[in-house]
Amino acid sequence: MPHDTPLITTLVAGFGLAFVFGLLAQRLKLPLIAGYLLAGVVIGPFTPGYVADMSLATELAELGVILLMFGVGLHFSPRDLMEVKSIAVPGAIGQIAVATAFGTAMAWGLGWSLGAGLIFGLALSVASTVVLLRALQDRDLVTTDKGKVAVGWLIVEDLVMVLSLVLIPPLAGLLGGTSMPVAEEAEAVAEVTSNIGVGPIAATVMITLAKAAAFVALMLIVGQRVVPWVLHFVSQTRSRELFRLSVLAIALGVAYGATYFFGVSFALGAFFAGMVMSSSTLSQQAMRETLPLRDAFAVLFFVSVGMLFNPSVILTAPLALVGTVLIILFVKSVAAYYIVRGFGHRHDKALTIAASLAQIGEFSFILITMGVTLDIVPTEARDLVVAGAMISILANPFLFHLLDLREARKAARMAERGDEGGDGPAEIRSAAPSEASAALPSGLPPAA
Repeated sequence: MPHDTPLITTLVAGFGLAFVFGLLAQRLKLPLIAGYLLAGVVIGPFTPGYVADMSLATELAELGVILLMFGVGLHFSPRDLMEVKSIAVPGAIGQIAVATAFGTAMAWGLGWSLGAGLIFGLALSVASTVVLLRALQDRDLVTTDKGKVAVGWLIVEDLVMVLSLVLIPPLAGLLGGTSMPVAEEAEAVAEVTSNIGVGPIAATVMITLAKAAAFVALMLIVGQRVVPWVLHFVSQTRSRELFRLSVLAIALGVAYGATYFFGVSFALGAFFAGMVMSSSTLSQQAMRETLPLRDAFAVLFFVSVGMLFNPSVILTAPLALVGTVLIILFVKSVAAYYIVRGFGHRHDKALTIAASLAQIGEFSFILITMGVTLDIVPTEARDLVVAGAMISILANPFLFHLLDLREARKAARMAERGDEGGDGPAEIRSAAPSEASAALPSGLPPAA
């Protein structure tokens, strides 16, 4: 009977094992993502025992990507970015360039193509939003100066990755992969090539950017007004169920429409759906109402990534795995540290930024999976990225623990000297009340 219900079986196995390994990770004081990835490895095709339906898991993962990117858009705050743009923008771009260069060089040494190296390097350059925010929240650092710089840095990284997701498919042929344009797109490329006199690759990029620009303009001009209006209209019904449903319908509808009508990715559509919704006064309520579903499908996304991981890479390519981990934990951190110091910031802030970025996560998986799907990167690259993510996610709490010990020793020395000034733990632990604890909007009744 279970074989006749592959969707239910996959959900039961995915959620059940994710809960077990997530609980184990929590007890070991490790990020939950590590447990979810391990659950995927257990039910994947490369380990003995039950194997979940890969095609269904992939579609469920797409829903996870949509809701994850919708959450990123909801958290996106241009105002917060503007406060730290002088360090976050050049710092993030510089760190991405360094990590991508090292990743490309390593891929070149492994005999991969230049295109494969670029995508591999990009995948190693971007930190996980989930892991970074959790680490900062656990230490009440989000509202401190160093926390704001870390979050702003992360926002810039996310924006660069969103742009990469737009550009990689039309550039797949140039990067050494297989581009698969539909007949209408092929005709449009041919027309642009003949009328403007540019090459087919340049024409493809121009058409893709034009479609993406049209979508962005539509969202900023029309969506910026329509989406908040819809939320406020629904809130007048005083039905939490309808409000929750409206938020999900907007997120999924915009993501699907962006792909169907404009040819851009689900991820980009979901990101802009969240971004325009963030301008509404009901955005915090929308975030709270959809959080359980976003968390559930995010779990399935990480489980599906774990299913793609072949543990044999640990034995077949140990040196490549070591190199991958070194780029994530060492190269990225050192680059971030010296960039922050180069802009005149203090040692403790540079260390916090470096530790915050010494891991990779959801964008890395999305990028490397896209690269494999387009035949740009070999499957070994995906295995290395997933393994590197798991190791870096496990190591990240240890890095922050070292920072906590350093702060404790610093506080002890200051206490011995009777020095009450400086940037000690008292400053680090002071944080404004969480936005999540704010009062509910008047348009909706309180939760039961």
